[in-house]
Amino acid sequence: MTNEMQAQSAPKQQSFLGHYMKTKLKEAWKNKILYLFMLPFMLVFITLTVLPVITAIYYGFTYFNILEAPKFIFWDNYTRMFIADDLFMTALKNTMLFAVILGPGGYILSLFFAWLINELSPKVRALMTLIYYAPTLANVYVVWKLIFSSDTYGYLNGNLLKLGLITQNIRWLEDTTYIVPCVIIVMLWSSLGVSFLTFIAGLQNVDKTLYEAAALDGVKNRWQELWYVTLPYMRPQMLFSAIMSITGAFSVGDQITALAGYPTQDYVAHTLILHIQDYGGSRMEMGYACALATLLFFLMIVCNKLAQKIISKVGD
Repeated sequence: MTNEMQAQSAPKQQSFLGHYMKTKLKEAWKNKILYLFMLPFMLVFITLTVLPVITAIYYGFTYFNILEAPKFIFWDNYTRMFIADDLFMTALKNTMLFAVILGPGGYILSLFFAWLINELSPKVRALMTLIYYAPTLANVYVVWKLIFSSDTYGYLNGNLLKLGLITQNIRWLEDTTYIVPCVIIVMLWSSLGVSFLTFIAGLQNVDKTLYEAAALDGVKNRWQELWYVTLPYMRPQMLFSAIMSITGAFSVGDQITALAGYPTQDYVAHTLILHIQDYGGSRMEMGYACALATLLFFLMIVCNKLAQKIISKVGD
C-alpha cells in the first residue's frame, strides 16, 4: 500500500516541480530586459566576490603554498588555529574587541553627528558635512602619528608636559599599555566617513509631513520623533551603515600598521586581518590563511544578521 502511495505521489511532485519551473521561466522571459541590464553587474559580482569566497572556503580545507598543488587536509587548518597557533587567540580577542567597540561606537557617533548637523541651516550644514568628512579623504595617520609621537615634539606629550600632567614623555604607540587605546581613538575618529554621509542623506529624505502626523498621534519631543519617525524611515540607510561599520571594524589591520608598525609591541594589537596577511603574504601558507579568512567571513555574517535583527526593531 505504501509503495502504491509513493508511486502516485511521485508524478504529482514532478508535475508540481515542472509547473513551478515553467512559471518561473515565463516570469524570467517576461522580465528579460531587466535581467539583461543586471547581467554586467551580476557577472562582475560573481567573478570578483562569489567565486573568490567559494575558492577561499575550499582552500581553507587544504595545504596550499602556491608552489605546489593544494592537498586536501580536511579540518587540520581549523584545529591548528585553536591548538597549535599561539597568536590566533590574541588575534581573535583583539578583533572581537575592536568589533565590539568600533562597530557600534562608530555607528552611533556617525548617527549622532549626522542628526546634529541636519538641524543646522543648509549652508552651515554643507560646511560642517565637509569638515567632518574631509579628513577621511586624507592620510590621517601621519597627523595622528605626530600627535602621539614619543618625543617632546609630539603634540600630546608637549602639551601634557607644559600643563605638568606628566613628567616624562610617554611612548604612546610603543608602550603596550597605550597602543590599543590609541588605535581605538583614531579609528573612532576616522569612522565618520561613509556612514556619516549615508545618515545625512537619509535624514534629508525623511518626509516632513510624517512629523506633523506623529505630533497628532502624541509624539511630544525630538527624541520621540527620532525613535518613532526618523529612524524607522531611515532603515535602509541604517542597514547599509551597519554593514559598512561591521565590515570596517572586523577589517582593522592596515590602520594599526600605519600607526604602530608591524608587528606591534608584543603583538598587543594583533588582529585576524594582520594574521591573514602574515600567513598569506609573508609565509605563503595560503591554505591556512584562507581558513582564517573563512572564519572571519562567517563572524562578519553572524554580526550582520544580528545587526539586521536589532535594526528591524527600531521604532517598535
